[in-house]
Amino acid sequence: MTLDEYNAFCASLPHTSHVVQWGGAHVWKVAGKVFAIAGWSSGAELAVTFKCSEMAFDVLKEQPGLRPAPYLASRGMTWIQRVSADAMDDAALCDYLRESHRLVAAKLSKKARAALGI
Repeated sequence: MTLDEYNAFCASLPHTSHVVQWGGAHVWKVAGKVFAIAGWSSGAELAVTFKCSEMAFDVLKEQPGLRPAPYLASRGMTWIQRVSADAMDDAALCDYLRESHRLVAAKLSKKARAALGI
């Protein structure tokens, strides 16, 4: 997945906003809450970080090309970083980004969800 493809996909999700911060990372938010981060890649492929369920985290962290997200996972958060497509192709990544968006939106206050119509 290229950076342009990542940004286009995240932009297609409802109620999202984009900002470049934290040393050039492309950060996507829903109602001001982060659900996806791309950047900080030391390899040829784009590194993409996303929130996932505890069960998915336990499975994904053991797969090639995936790892607990630096900084976030070390603080007990269930965030995974895809550093290569070895175990997760772009279609699966999009599914996880969609789920990350859903998980983050579900944690918004009832008032915020109502204002967004979710």
